[in-house]
Amino acid sequence: MPQTVVIATGNAGKVSEFNTILKDGTFSFLVSKEIGFYEEIEETAKTFKGNAEIKAKTVFEYVSSKQKDYWVMADDSGLEVEALGGRPGVFSARYAGENASGKDRYTKLLKEMEGLANRNARFVCCLCLIRPGSPPEFFEGECKGTILTEPRGNGGFGYDPVFLPKGYAKGFGEMSDEEKNSLSHRGRAIKNMLEGLNEKKN
Repeated sequence: MPQTVVIATGNAGKVSEFNTILKDGTFSFLVSKEIGFYEEIEETAKTFKGNAEIKAKTVFEYVSSKQKDYWVMADDSGLEVEALGGRPGVFSARYAGENASGKDRYTKLLKEMEGLANRNARFVCCLCLIRPGSPPEFFEGECKGTILTEPRGNGGFGYDPVFLPKGYAKGFGEMSDEEKNSLSHRGRAIKNMLEGLNEKKN
């Protein structure tokens, strides 16, 4: 029987990535609303780790109240741009306003970066996993690259169309899901999580 994991997100793009990367049948995924959790969680921490923990703990408390033996996983991730002092960072999703689209966000970013020679950036992801009877566990991943001067491709979501990973000719927006997941920040964080869980088994 696969282990049921509740992902503390309503972001369809994230859920799709988790499902694509973890497709070996070890886990089955539910998003928080599928267990009846519709609350908007305020991400008040100043770090990705802090926000991931807030989300995971909030949903885990709800899961526990329903006496379900589910694991809960939350991630907080974002884009850090060197020339902008690390912005948008933890505000990546809210960079262009609360209900802005991915296009709104990367359009604002490109506008802010007009004329800047330093285009270095990195995507960062911190996963928080909570299992019944265990303290929160954290797993991180990053992908370094540069910000393009204009969007390329129709794939991915969020800032993907303007991000070129280091050492690659294709941007995230031009890659297949498989290509992107093999080197993305979220893909690497999930890989680190699986390695950590396997080490604890052995």
